[in-house]
This record gives sequence, C-alpha cells and structure tokens, in this order.
Amino acid sequence: MRRMTGPVLRLSLAAMACLAMMTGGQARVPMAADGPAVAPTAAEVSRGLAYVSHQDGGITVLDLDTFQTRAEIPVEGQGARGIGITADGRQLVVAVRETGDVQIIDIASKMVVQRIHVGKNPEFVRVRGDLAFVSYEPSSTGKPPKAGAHDSKDDDDGDDEPARVAVIDLKQRKVLRHIVCGPETEGIEITPDGRRIVVTNEADHTLTMHDVRTGKRLKTVDTKRHGVRPRGIKVSPDGETYVATLEFGNKLLVLDRNLKPLRTVDTGASPYGVAFDRTGKHVLVAAARDQKLQVFDARSFDKVAEVPVGERCWHFSFTPDERQVLLTCGRSKETLVIDTASWQVTQKLPTQGMSWGVLTWPKAMGSLDQP
Repeated sequence: MRRMTGPVLRLSLAAMACLAMMTGGQARVPMAADGPAVAPTAAEVSRGLAYVSHQDGGITVLDLDTFQTRAEIPVEGQGARGIGITADGRQLVVAVRETGDVQIIDIASKMVVQRIHVGKNPEFVRVRGDLAFVSYEPSSTGKPPKAGAHDSKDDDDGDDEPARVAVIDLKQRKVLRHIVCGPETEGIEITPDGRRIVVTNEADHTLTMHDVRTGKRLKTVDTKRHGVRPRGIKVSPDGETYVATLEFGNKLLVLDRNLKPLRTVDTGASPYGVAFDRTGKHVLVAAARDQKLQVFDARSFDKVAEVPVGERCWHFSFTPDERQVLLTCGRSKETLVIDTASWQVTQKLPTQGMSWGVLTWPKAMGSLDQP
C-alpha cells in the first residue's frame, strides 16, 4: 500500500473534514501506514455551516469558512420560523407556520423526510437529545398585539387562547404530549437537568415552568412589575442564572436558578433574542426597535459594547469558534456577520427573503440554540 504524504494527505484530511460537516458526522483522521494518527491542522478543518430560516421561504445554508451560500433548502409551504438541529447534525427541525407543522429535513439530501402536525402558528423550536419542543399559538389572529400604545407591526399573534408546546419524539417522529402554557408562548428554555422547560408568555406577561414528562405547570413568574411582554429566555452555562427579555419594558430580567427575580437591566427598545457566550462572561441582547446588538458583562451587567444593526434583527448565533456572531435582520433582508473581538459588522449577507432565525453546526451558543 502506498503511503499518503505531503499535499495528498492534507487534501484527504480537508476533504474528510468537509464531508463530516456536510453530513453531520465526525471526520475520522487517517492512520499513516507506519505511524500514529495525523491530526488535521486548523486550516484543514471546516469551521462548519449556518442555517438561516426565512418566514417567507425556506432555509439558506451558509459556509462559515467563506460566508457564501452553500445551498437553499425548500420547505413544504411557507413560513419557516423556528429552527433546530438534531444532536448528530444530520437533520433540521423546522416550524412552518403556513402548514401548522414541524418538518424534518435531511441535510444530506436537502429533502423534507417527515411532516409532524402540531397546531396553528408553530413558531419556536428547541431540540434536546431525542426531543424537540415546539411552541404554537391557536389564537393567532393576524393582527398586532393588544398592548395599548405598545404597538408592534412585526408581531401578529392573538392574546386569547393559551399557547401550547408540543413535545416531539424525534426517533418515533410523533408528538408525545402538548403542554398548555400562557397566551402567546414565545421563548423556550430547557433546565440543565432536562426535566423541565421554562417558557415566556407574552400576552399575560409571565414566565412559566413545566414538567417535561407530565406537562404540569410547576411555577409562574409575573413580570409586570419588572416589564411586559417577555420574549427571549436563556439559562447561563453554569445553570445558575436565567435572563429574559421584556420587549415592551425595554429590560432584561435576571432570575436565579429557581426563577426568583434578582434585578432588571435597561436595554434598547424592544429586546428580543438573548444568549450567553460559551464561557458565561457576556450576555448578548438584540434590541430590535433600536436596531442594536448589545453586549453586557454577565456579572455586573454593565454594557460592554453596542453594535448598530439593521431592521427587525431578532435572532442570532455565535459561530462555533465564537469569532463571529451571525444576526438575522428580517426587514433589512440580510444576515450580518459581527466580529466578536472588535464588535464591528464585517459583512452584510443579502437574503432572498425575510430571515427569521439562525443556528450553526457544530452547535454554538445563540438565541435559538445552545450546545
């Protein structure tokens, strides 16, 4: 057998790494004929892929080495909003508003392989292990929220019937149960032990905690004294702190591990997407109406940086190496690339439609996903 050396070996390693990223698997490092495994260099390993959902279309696949479009993946119907990815990186889990279902997309073939009906107006998706959690809102009216002076042309959900979270078994590809939440359930977070979920309920200004197995409501936190219309929610990497954005309060609500409110932090207008970085050092908030991505110290909550962005920038994700943040700006029809060393926008990637959310593979911290 001829031994691979020099450029031939390097090309083989790079090709295998890229193949692994495309298929969601792990690249196997080849063995030299008479020596140990040869580790690929940093330049030979792909940085991964990003997936951007469009609420008037499907999914755009971005190459994180070049930030060029790798592919466009259609969904059946329109209204791709919430998006998740399975633990092996092989399938996307997409909430499609028009059809009222969750669509499972095989990444390698770029085909919808399963449609799972959940209910009217599915929106937010979180994946953990073999389970997917999907919020849907049966009372959607197509009208702005009933919030008095707090009007929002970007929000078209109703306030009457409680929303629900469908718990989907991704192996069996079926809904296991429906958890009844509050009106207009928006964000979903999973407790570190995986046994409970915490959701934000916009219309009645509450956070609620539910048992995953039974659906029972375990706790309710009224946010009105701190701010109204909670939207995004995230738990810190160490599991000790939750943060929730209060859209019409222009606040970030900080809570302990038991959901006891600790303090509020002033943000720009209409904060929505929120995420910690991997170390838990920083908290990022997308202040949509102020068109800013704000960076806060996660201990003091002092503002560290503020990045001017586009219109209706709701969701974002770090790249897996945390060198950049990708921010989707729906009404600007672009995805922004933000350098995390300088907190400057370095690229503006035009999109074909109104982008909604973004996540990456390998998984990274973000307003939708979390490793």
